Amino acid sequence: MQFRHPKHDLYIPDQSDPWTALRRVTHLGIVSHQDDLEIAAYHGITECFHSKDQWFGGVVVTNGSGSPRKGPYEQYTDEEMQQVRLVEQRKAAYVGEYSFMVQLGYPSEDIKKPNPPTVEDLKFILEHAQPQILYVHNPCDRHDTHVATFLRCLEALRQLPPEMRPKAVYGCEVWRKLDWLLADDKVMLWVDKYPHLLRPLLGVFDSQISGGKRYDLAEEGLRHANATYFDSHTTDKTSLLTFAMDLTPLVNDDSLCPIEYSVNYVQRLENDVRDRVTKFM
Repeated sequence: MQFRHPKHDLYIPDQSDPWTALRRVTHLGIVSHQDDLEIAAYHGITECFHSKDQWFGGVVVTNGSGSPRKGPYEQYTDEEMQQVRLVEQRKAAYVGEYSFMVQLGYPSEDIKKPNPPTVEDLKFILEHAQPQILYVHNPCDRHDTHVATFLRCLEALRQLPPEMRPKAVYGCEVWRKLDWLLADDKVMLWVDKYPHLLRPLLGVFDSQISGGKRYDLAEEGLRHANATYFDSHTTDKTSLLTFAMDLTPLVNDDSLCPIEYSVNYVQRLENDVRDRVTKFM
C-alpha cells in the first residue's frame, strides 16, 4: 500500500494485514490535522469502539508542522514537531482501537493548490475502504486548511462511481461550530456511548495541551452544552451531543455547487432571524 507523499505513515493498531484493515472499515474520518479526528469524527470512533462488525479508519492529510508550541515544546523545530504529532496520532489510534491510521504528511499549502496529489491518495483510500459513513470538515469551517481538505475529499469522492460512494457524509465541527444551523438543518450525532473516552483520546495530544490549548476540556463542555441548549421546550434526551452538516447531497449529485450548497445554510439562518424579528416589530 503506497501513497504519493514520501513521508506518509500507516499504522494498524492490531497489526492486521493492511488490506484487511482498509477493507473492513465502516466509518471513515478524513481531516486536516492531528487531533482533528478525535474532535470531528468522535461519533464514528465511539460507534466502532469495541465493536465486532464496525471499524473506524482515520486519515490525517497534513504533517502538522505549523502547530503552535509552548512549554516543553517551545524550542522544537518543525521537523521535531511533525514527529511528535505523528506519534501522538498513533497513540490516539491505539486508544480508540482504529482499524488503521494513515497520516499522508502533506504540507498545508499543498492541500490548498488546485489538483494536488492528495486527491489521488484520498481516492485510493475511499475506493478500497468504501465506508458506509464518512466524516469530513464542514465547508463553513473558519480554518482555511480544513475547507481545502473538505474540497479535496469532495473531488476524490466525485471521481468514484456512485455505487462506491458512502451512504452518508457528515461535515463536522472543529473551528466553526454548528450550533448556528437551523434545527432542521442539524444532523444530531449522539456521542454518549462511551462518555469516558473523549478525555484519553484528546489527552494523548500533549503537544497541544501543554501548548495552552485545553481541547480535552473544551470539547467535553461543548458536547454537554449542545445537548442542553439544542431545544428550549423539551427535556434533554442525551447528555452529550455533537452537530454535523449533511453533505451527502453533494456526493450524490455532482452538479451541486459546494459554494451554493454551503451558502444556502447561511441564507436560511438569515431568513429565520429576519422573520423572527419582523414578527414582533
